[in-house]
Amino acid sequence: MSNYYSEVLESLEREGNLRTIPADTSLKSDLIDLSGNDYLGIAADKALKAEFFNSLGGDMPALSASASRLLAADQREFTALESLLRDLYGRPALLFNSGYHANTGCVSALAKGGRTLIVADRLVHASIIDGMKLAGTPFERFRHNDTQHLRRILDKRAADFDRVLIVCESIYSMDGDIAPLEEIAACKTPNSLLYVDEAHAFGVMGPGGLGLSARMPEADILIGTLGKAAGSMGAFAIVRDESLRSYLINIARPLIFSTAIPPLNCVWSRFVIERIASMNDRRARLSELCATLGSILGIENATHIQPLITGSSVRATELSARLRDHGFKVLPIRTPTVPPGTERLRFSLSADLTPSQLLPLGNLLSD
Repeated sequence: MSNYYSEVLESLEREGNLRTIPADTSLKSDLIDLSGNDYLGIAADKALKAEFFNSLGGDMPALSASASRLLAADQREFTALESLLRDLYGRPALLFNSGYHANTGCVSALAKGGRTLIVADRLVHASIIDGMKLAGTPFERFRHNDTQHLRRILDKRAADFDRVLIVCESIYSMDGDIAPLEEIAACKTPNSLLYVDEAHAFGVMGPGGLGLSARMPEADILIGTLGKAAGSMGAFAIVRDESLRSYLINIARPLIFSTAIPPLNCVWSRFVIERIASMNDRRARLSELCATLGSILGIENATHIQPLITGSSVRATELSARLRDHGFKVLPIRTPTVPPGTERLRFSLSADLTPSQLLPLGNLLSD
């Protein structure tokens, strides 16, 4: 048995796909971080953190919920955050421990029972794919952002099922491209629900940074994460009505069987989200950075996520090491995170950077 595990690790190393958790000493503290998801610079904002702790006074929220959400004795911090989200979106909200928990829980729960078909964009998050597998129902994958392919699948198969769950992201995590949400919504059938993962758009795009589907009544479920632009942890689902929220409370296993996130994080998330709508200056700086990096990488209509395809894990690893030696942290993205042949460096921008910090990349990547 141990030989099998060792052989797998040796194979991964030969292919350049062996992963390790970086030691604290392996990365210089002065590296420009282009691999994180702190899109608005909130997680790194010491002044904002100090303001938050000063606002608490001596009333420190609990550092652990000590139970699942259904068993936790004190719900104040959770319900306060959900109420804020409800006010912002105009629809019910439900907290989850992470984006992974939200997607595996919601997708599997929404497809449970009866005859349900899931139709998902080919490049959706791994957490969505795992939710599809957990659901145990038939699923189809439409070509990335190809609404004509989506429509052909629906025309052919939707009538054979009681429900159809159409799943996409608003901004895709590896290519940084934007989904044609209005066109996807126009493909909906009378028996379908539209599920939009806003993990990489929340805080950054849409009205007040609420995401690209925030004002789309056709979006029945949208998922936002708190561990990226919001600089916190956890995730939330915005659902079309109270009945659907109650259904998820009763059926979504990650919510039922996981200890809830710490109440302190709920209070911090609420503190941040109350301010995100007014962070237009940060979004403007991020947009300027997107244009600067896009011009270096040759990407038009660039977002805060931009890839440089290397075509091999070895090349991606070598280029990542070279950039690290010149002051940039850009970690390689390798198989199986992306398909073989599309290995890459994934550049992820934060509003606390400046365009001048990015300019040396032009020479480093062209040599």
